[in-house]
Amino acid sequence: MFGIKGGKKLFDRPWQGTLSDYVTAVAWSPNGLTLAAASGSGEIVLWKEGNLTALQNAQEQSIDCIGFSFDGQYFAAGGQDGRVKIWRLKLSEAELITTLENAPAWVDRLAWNPTRNELAFSMGKYLQVWDADASQVAVTLNFEASSVLDMGWRPNGENLAVAGNQGVKVWNALDWDEDPEILEVAAASLAIAWSNDSKYIASANLDRTLTVWEWGNPSPWLMRGFPGKLHNLSWSNINTHLGVPLLASSCADSVVVWEKDADETMGWQGRILNGHGGIVCGIAFQPGSFLLASAADDGFVGLWQKAKQIAQTLTGAPDGFSCIAWHPQGHKLAAGGQNGELFIWSQSTTGKGFSGR
Repeated sequence: MFGIKGGKKLFDRPWQGTLSDYVTAVAWSPNGLTLAAASGSGEIVLWKEGNLTALQNAQEQSIDCIGFSFDGQYFAAGGQDGRVKIWRLKLSEAELITTLENAPAWVDRLAWNPTRNELAFSMGKYLQVWDADASQVAVTLNFEASSVLDMGWRPNGENLAVAGNQGVKVWNALDWDEDPEILEVAAASLAIAWSNDSKYIASANLDRTLTVWEWGNPSPWLMRGFPGKLHNLSWSNINTHLGVPLLASSCADSVVVWEKDADETMGWQGRILNGHGGIVCGIAFQPGSFLLASAADDGFVGLWQKAKQIAQTLTGAPDGFSCIAWHPQGHKLAAGGQNGELFIWSQSTTGKGFSGR
């Protein structure tokens, strides 16, 4: 099982709070001054300068997805009741400006365009894009083959990828009338992730495979041999010496880190990170490094040095963690627990000499 190695404590835990139920999501504002968290009982809270305030109190239905707009002006939340609520954020207050009613659809996915104030969210087989600045619907898209299982904006803001049965559809966000490009997989695409440089898109698939496309190249790489379906994907936002980022994926209690081989015929080479004793529920690379965080329902968050070996473990949720998110500058790590625990660890002064690269 895990243990701290290397003699350095990378992160300390200076702050802890509690929600009334399972923490479903955590998200940082773009400037890193505010952390939002949501729970299975419908709570939404905002943390700022060590203070926790309620944006929405507990209700009968869960909030499942939250997010800040790219400029930090807006905050959105969606959940089991089919509503998408959008707040305008000011210096000292949050004003609810829009409530979009989508019942009986369960809104469990939403994402902001990284370059414009456009919010995409799921509605069963449909996906809607809301223009927050114009306060109107920009487009409604039909995935058709199944319910929307995941979505992701291309980091340059030019495309929106939507995952579901039989693959991924990628729409042109500059011209919604264009037919989407279809990236086919043999089964359903459960989770997708774009690389930070907008060059690659990865798909975790129901048939226990992982597909990676290079944008503009119709021939994907296909990775097989996973013991179960993949749950999470994360790209590093810096590149290896080959100029390509690392890709992490989680399956059951293991994390696999993928690195593109210099030999094109070899594709991507994977290494397994073992150590968790429960299902891995979240993985994320620290911004600006190859330090990888993994959270699991075994009650541990693992910090993997250079995405290879464990450097430190973080605890505090005895019944398991549920989600994690790095501060935009990487010096704080937030995590939610299955009993409502909310943690914010800060980079340790004794560990400043550590580099995850």
